[in-house]
Amino acid sequence: MIRLGCSTRDLTPNRPALLAGQKHRRIGASALDPVSVTAWALDAGDSAPAIVLVSCDLVAPTAELVARVRAEAGRRLREILPERVILFATHTHTSFALDNDSYEAPGGEVMTSDECLAWVAERAIGAVEEAWNDRRSRRLVRAFGHAVVGHNRYATYADGSFKMYGKTDREDFLGFGGGEDHGVDLLLAFGEDAKLEGVAAAIPCPAQVSEHSMQFSADYWHEVRVELRRRYGERLSLLPMCGAAGDQSPHLLLYGKQEEEMRARRGLTPRQEIARRVGEAVALAVESAASAPALEGMLAHVVRRIALAPREVSKADCDWARAQLEAARNAGQEGWFERSLRRVLDLYEGKRQPEPFTAELHAVRLGDFAMVTNPFELFLDYAQGIKARSPAGQTAVVQLTERGMYLPSERAVRGGGYGVNPAVSKVGPEGGRRLVEETLAMLNELFR
Repeated sequence: MIRLGCSTRDLTPNRPALLAGQKHRRIGASALDPVSVTAWALDAGDSAPAIVLVSCDLVAPTAELVARVRAEAGRRLREILPERVILFATHTHTSFALDNDSYEAPGGEVMTSDECLAWVAERAIGAVEEAWNDRRSRRLVRAFGHAVVGHNRYATYADGSFKMYGKTDREDFLGFGGGEDHGVDLLLAFGEDAKLEGVAAAIPCPAQVSEHSMQFSADYWHEVRVELRRRYGERLSLLPMCGAAGDQSPHLLLYGKQEEEMRARRGLTPRQEIARRVGEAVALAVESAASAPALEGMLAHVVRRIALAPREVSKADCDWARAQLEAARNAGQEGWFERSLRRVLDLYEGKRQPEPFTAELHAVRLGDFAMVTNPFELFLDYAQGIKARSPAGQTAVVQLTERGMYLPSERAVRGGGYGVNPAVSKVGPEGGRRLVEETLAMLNELFR
């Protein structure tokens, strides 16, 4: 039987700190709800690899955070190879800024990015160690359900253009720039008394209902934690995973008024409504778990680092970036986004040479369940291609193991706009196709 240990640590700061996720600088001085880090440590005996999954309420783990956590975990827990500690983020826009390049440091009592990095790293390492020491035999069951959380966020128009969060009441509105994924991949962990002790849930939607808030928040995952613990007990461990969702968000471009009306009738906030839907999906899975086979025997892991071709910058990309930069100048804005726009202009004009992006990919097998990771905000086309061709009985595609930014689909690149422009997308469809094939090769290696 698989041994599983779980731990959650509070990340909520005790001083003001920079919030990451928006183009402009924000300083969080209080918390709307706790932000946290959760670790699940798994092994299947002495001969099998030990895996530690670490979910963080962050925009994305930085390379420095990953390196620190792995190095210290390897030092404290000699049974774990550092590369088998896998960090990923819920992609909340209301948590720490961990790098020094995104926003100007305000000084004073506000935590520096280095202090934020140390704060998160210390608690992530503590969660890893505690989860490792908590390992015991648990019955793991895979399950699948549906919960409407994410929606396609690109409106398309008659001229072929895409616009993130574009208006849908325009005469030239044609539809949306891609499909939607409401699937929920689940791992359920039961104790010896058949009580539900843990839920790992991959939802293809970033945690961004409250993305413009000036307070720290885990966003809708907080309400999901509250809802699941109401149903299954306060000690339930929830491992949140952001499934591939580069072109999805919790914001509706259509049916917004109807959704608001129905929530008002039930007396629920948007985040509580999401939690209700996720709770129902989990409940249906739990009801059927007794008759489901346990994930036993096979625990395996493969990691690869691949160099993906950089995006080619077109004249249309350059024109869009130049227009955005001019608008920012007129508004007096200067930050990471404006610097990224200048990088696009420099690439197009030959002042800077494009560089390949090195992506670390993981594939984990648990019985006939698989989890694969990538560092991007991955558009659905790629994730659905992986899932459709995977040899596993069920495959969860988890994004944002690092700050890889967007990896847009081919149709999205044709449409253009934010999320597609090279300012926030260093890898394009060529790299996306290779990522799919490399991921499938890793899965085939695990399931051959």
